[in-house]
Amino acid sequence: MAEAYIVDALRTPTGKRKGSLANVHPADLGAFVLKTLVGRNAVPADDIEDVVFGCLDAIGPQAGNIARSCWLAAGLPMHVPGVTIDRQCGSSQQAVHFAAQAVMSGTSDVIIAGGVQNMTMIPIMSAAFAGKPLGIPDPYSGSKGWTERFGTAEVSQFNGAELMCEKWGLSRQDLEKFALESHNRGRKAIAEGRFDREVVPFNGLAMDETTRETSLEQMAKLETLRPGGKITAGVASQIADGASAVLIANDKAVKKYGLKPRARIHHISVYADDPVMMLSAPMPATRYALKKAGMKMSDIDLVEINEAFAPVPLAWLKELDYPHAQTNVNGGAIALGHPLGATGTKLMTTLLHELERTGKRYGLQTMCEGGGVANVTIIERL
Repeated sequence: MAEAYIVDALRTPTGKRKGSLANVHPADLGAFVLKTLVGRNAVPADDIEDVVFGCLDAIGPQAGNIARSCWLAAGLPMHVPGVTIDRQCGSSQQAVHFAAQAVMSGTSDVIIAGGVQNMTMIPIMSAAFAGKPLGIPDPYSGSKGWTERFGTAEVSQFNGAELMCEKWGLSRQDLEKFALESHNRGRKAIAEGRFDREVVPFNGLAMDETTRETSLEQMAKLETLRPGGKITAGVASQIADGASAVLIANDKAVKKYGLKPRARIHHISVYADDPVMMLSAPMPATRYALKKAGMKMSDIDLVEINEAFAPVPLAWLKELDYPHAQTNVNGGAIALGHPLGATGTKLMTTLLHELERTGKRYGLQTMCEGGGVANVTIIERL
């Protein structure tokens, strides 16, 4: 079986809610990263075999197979297809997996994987809200089979985050300390230029505009999302707008186009856990991935785990007994935003560049996803 290589990876700056990217059509947002990626690499646009993009809430301007729309909006060859996938927050990480599987099997030789999301324009869960009053949508309401299996417990990310706090004994102070560190790391990374190589300025925005100067005292004043709960807006990922893309190729394409791979995709897998708790799957998924790959956590130099809510990385760090100093070293989604469908390849882009910056070898990426699912990708810097 052929190898799957990461040849290049880039992303837009992350726009905050109602910020610099808020009015950019998702097709144009995705078109920008596609056109930039193709333009700076040796693979002719005519030879790209597919575009696999993640996107959630595919309604309105994100409907109609946004992957294809982005490619066409970029003015790129009409014969190149595209497909949009939804594995919830892990959609573009799954796009990388599908692209890797295709080039490893020889079905294709070179594919672009990525994702796009304008959360300002299309708010999270818009598809579930369609035709319903505002509130917490329950996509399983009315399903006899679901209630027979899982009862009538609230199925939402907010409830899942609270359940994780209970299970892993996490206090509100634990969450806020983690969130503060995410902002501190994010601001430091930007100040030191750590994102300069991975971010391509767009629409007048040169760098992520989501990090905040805050304090434990300020966060302590925020109201919890529910009475008696521990989750506040300060310990949750930020609503954000953005796009990201990765060029994936196999040995044949590397040789044909004279490419210089930057990393090898060492392992890809997906695993699932309790759909009511929803956010806990990264722990069993990581164990499953390590077993399949024949590795230990001590083999992993850096980790990117999506900070959907602070309990997710905190519980993962406890369960896997891994150093926080090697996890989300440049901050995470609490500070840098979580543009849903784009976050998977956004994190992959950051992981690749940080491995290169530090000269480390192996990086692991994982993230919680709706339905209690989690992808895990292990890459090896070359």
